[in-house]
Amino acid sequence: MKRTLTAVAVLLTVIGLKTSYAQFGGSGTASKIQLETKLSVDKAAPGSTIKAAVVMTIAEGWHTNSHTPSEENLIGTALELKPVEGVILSDLQYPHGEDLKFAFSETPLNVYEGTVPIFLSLKLSDKVEPSEVTLAGTLTVQACDNNVCLAPSKIPILLTLPIASAQEAPISLNDELFATYIPAQTSSSTVAVQDPITQVLDQEGAAVAFLAIFLVGLALNLTPCVYPMLSVTVSLFGAQTDTNIVRVFFKALVYVLGMATMYSLLGVSAALSGGLFGSWLQSPWVLAGIAALLFGLALSMFGLYQIQMPFWLTSKLGGTTGTGLIGLYLSGLVVGIFAAPCVGPPVIALLAFVGGKGDPVFGFWTFFTLSLGLGFPYLILGTFSGLLKKVPRSGVWLIWVERTFGVVLSGAALFYLSLAFFPKFSAFIILLVVLLGGIYLGFLEPSGKDKKGFLGFKRAFGVLAIAFSIYGFNTLREPGITWELYSPEKLAAAQTQSKPVMLDFYADWCIPCLELDRKTFTDSDVISATENFVRLKVDLTHFDSPESEELRQQFSIAGVPTIVFLDGSGNEVRSSRVVGYLPPERFITKLQPLISER
Repeated sequence: MKRTLTAVAVLLTVIGLKTSYAQFGGSGTASKIQLETKLSVDKAAPGSTIKAAVVMTIAEGWHTNSHTPSEENLIGTALELKPVEGVILSDLQYPHGEDLKFAFSETPLNVYEGTVPIFLSLKLSDKVEPSEVTLAGTLTVQACDNNVCLAPSKIPILLTLPIASAQEAPISLNDELFATYIPAQTSSSTVAVQDPITQVLDQEGAAVAFLAIFLVGLALNLTPCVYPMLSVTVSLFGAQTDTNIVRVFFKALVYVLGMATMYSLLGVSAALSGGLFGSWLQSPWVLAGIAALLFGLALSMFGLYQIQMPFWLTSKLGGTTGTGLIGLYLSGLVVGIFAAPCVGPPVIALLAFVGGKGDPVFGFWTFFTLSLGLGFPYLILGTFSGLLKKVPRSGVWLIWVERTFGVVLSGAALFYLSLAFFPKFSAFIILLVVLLGGIYLGFLEPSGKDKKGFLGFKRAFGVLAIAFSIYGFNTLREPGITWELYSPEKLAAAQTQSKPVMLDFYADWCIPCLELDRKTFTDSDVISATENFVRLKVDLTHFDSPESEELRQQFSIAGVPTIVFLDGSGNEVRSSRVVGYLPPERFITKLQPLISER
């Protein structure tokens, strides 16, 4: 039936061209549309976000299909702007159409009539020079009356933005028009749930808020990247000869302060610059350097050598082991780097919180509190690692424990190396290390052969490690969500067809991204719940590229992984946004607002 109606509409279009030409001065859709661009200010300040509108005036007796036409064969109204350096399109909103009945259609059609504004928000770089910036684009539109539909047209648009100098104050324009426009970031239909940290700060006060931040830092110890820090901490403090618990505690505190300094500087830098947390640490060469350092520590655990710094340096740092106060502080700085690729996503809320305040001092203390939470277990571990000295050294278990630390550090080194050069195989590397480590520690490591009880423990440990790795390899083979690579054209096509969109912003070096892919996106319920979405993967591996920067600004991405959901109208459902890893059950809960709309 739709094909028949379409054929009739085309035939009527051909018959009606002459009469329409005489009445409106042209035979195409463009002759029925007048376009005008309007701004919310006379001049835009660098670094600001301004509102703009493309206003369509449709000839009397005619209408255009809305942005979401009622039938698939109809051409919807769509605005496209070409990218311009220094200007980012941060929001685009089409008006809701009217459902009207026409002679050529059995069902009502969703259309625009009269004067129709299309609103957009434009974010300017703070480096834009005072002058004029011109954005070029096209408006795709199809005009119809009660009997015929004209051929669709792409009408060219030029939007000129005068840029104010530092001495000029912008003057508001078109207040009545823009009073009806609320950008998606703050509209009531798409507003995000208030930042929980800001909420606690407002309702409970600073003391409770900073306690909550401390507890968040403590929870970061559950991420996998912190495990090498355990081995390094035991290596540093287990070698000490000082038995005074107060002095050892103070040294452990200095060590943790080094870690806290590292994370405070990384966090404030990311929040105030708009970059990703620890983004410079994601460089392949930095990751390879971390891998080399961990591998060197691993070899010392296998007894190949003992790491000892030059005397002229250790004498200044506090002794031949380098465990004086300055040495421990520097060790804390370095150890803090190990966990940066893991703990980035969980601190995105803090990035937004500190970035919104714009106060470096406040930001430093916020991240310092978070870092103290992260470092608290190492304060305890460092204080009591020296108690290993009191355990009889004749026990073969101690050699086996050192070899275990060696395997852990070797695995961490290979993991960071894979992140640097083979990120897609990182999950396999971890399981391979568990498999080989189980075989070595359970069956090949020679210590304790004459101790039946200890030998049985080693065998049991080896079997469990091997079984876990086999289970993990089977899990990785499970089919997951089928993704398409992101492109503006695919996003525009989805919006034209009024399909909801699921955007997965990821990076190859992002460990929680791998967790989502391996655990959440292989869940059958998640696959089923998202099958009606257009599912697009957005690669932010090269985070500092112009393309990534533009996407991060457009969708307000503070870190990866971030999952953004757009409804059929192209507007983000902010309450469904996912930041960091979520297990399948909680992920599906996030989808409920979109599922209930369908």
